[in-house]
Amino acid sequence: MRYLPLSDTDRGEMLARIGVADIDALFADVPKAMLLDGPVDLPRRKSEMEVERILSRMAGRNVAAGSVPFFVGAGAYKHHVPATVDHVIQRSEFLTSYTPYQPEIAQGTLQYLFEFQTQVAALTGMEVANASMYDGSTGTGEAVLMAHRVTKRRKAVLSGGLHPHYAEVVQTLSRMSGDAVVAMPADVMADEDIIGRIDGETSCVVVQTPDVFGNLRDLTAIAEAAHKHGALLIAVFTEVMSLGLVTPPGHMGADIVVGEGQSIGNGLNFGGPYVGLFATRQKYIRQMPGRLCGETVDANGERGFVLTLSTREQHIRRDKATSNICTNSGLCCLAFTIHMTLLGQAGLTRLARVNHANAVKLADMLAGVKGVEVLNGAFFNEFTVRLSRPAAEVVEALAERGVLAGVPVSRLSPGAGLDDLLLVASTEINTDDDRAALVAGLKEVL
Repeated sequence: MRYLPLSDTDRGEMLARIGVADIDALFADVPKAMLLDGPVDLPRRKSEMEVERILSRMAGRNVAAGSVPFFVGAGAYKHHVPATVDHVIQRSEFLTSYTPYQPEIAQGTLQYLFEFQTQVAALTGMEVANASMYDGSTGTGEAVLMAHRVTKRRKAVLSGGLHPHYAEVVQTLSRMSGDAVVAMPADVMADEDIIGRIDGETSCVVVQTPDVFGNLRDLTAIAEAAHKHGALLIAVFTEVMSLGLVTPPGHMGADIVVGEGQSIGNGLNFGGPYVGLFATRQKYIRQMPGRLCGETVDANGERGFVLTLSTREQHIRRDKATSNICTNSGLCCLAFTIHMTLLGQAGLTRLARVNHANAVKLADMLAGVKGVEVLNGAFFNEFTVRLSRPAAEVVEALAERGVLAGVPVSRLSPGAGLDDLLLVASTEINTDDDRAALVAGLKEVL
């Protein structure tokens, strides 16, 4: 009763007041396939000390990303985050600053969000960016909904190179709203005919670069074909570090650019929290989800910052809202902004070159291992290899030898017949010894 204070009588009275027969009726709108058919497989109750002991033992089984040779990517990347970032975000003027509902006492928050937006717009080659989304996957879903609003159409075409988790988010939102989704089959070699899928009913085409298999994509022809049919091109990325070296999507004709910003300023954090980046063209600004911070001049002629646009359910009528996203990833945005400011344009370019050089060096080494075939032509810091054994088995065998070799594609796309494919990421943290350990491990287990 300490944590569940309601009695059966209490629950009965509440259900009667609501006007339903039982608790199951409260979930009538949830698809049956999405409901659990029994309790979660967890112990029914433990004392606080017992819970601490159990969780501590479980935590002790984790292998810290920085403690072993680490080549895991697939949308979440291990990069070096300067100690300055953690120091600055913990300063009281940032850590305790109020959310920008009341701009007069949130100038610091509004200023760094304004600078964050400026950095994201410059990185993506777009005209305007918002104050962030929750992460890259939910940002992609919001981008598709935005394209539907702009074009007044309801059909999205998803590239086979789009991260499967991102595609699942889009498909989930589409099922709930009745929209059509054309999802291309997984395309390891990036030679899909996505242009042939665009027609007069298409709202948007969603293409990732570098794609989930690591391929760099030239979006120019796809953008031209989409625009010819009155559709929008949504460009997606999971590795923001690539924008320090490759052509920004905005310069290739993208109408909306969305992606994951975790690589800059933010650690792996067991999968989150992360920070979604979202940018678009000026003419679509009023259809952009989330919030937008702007610069102004106050009554005394001093520079100030305001919440310029916030077309969310918290601020306007629900039927007029562009999104129900309730906030932005504020602390992650701040970490991103500090790290970007420390790097600067030249520093980001140098860091991106180190990432690419490390990946090329590793790919060349792996190409010389019997039972390993590197599949990519052009890539940034992640690529796909075909192994002579199922990739999941190889990853487990190498993990036992103290090497985290990458992500089996079968983990992202189970049942797709891609069991022999492995995604390998190499960032600035990887050393010659790390690469040698991976090569030696592969030679031993293949």
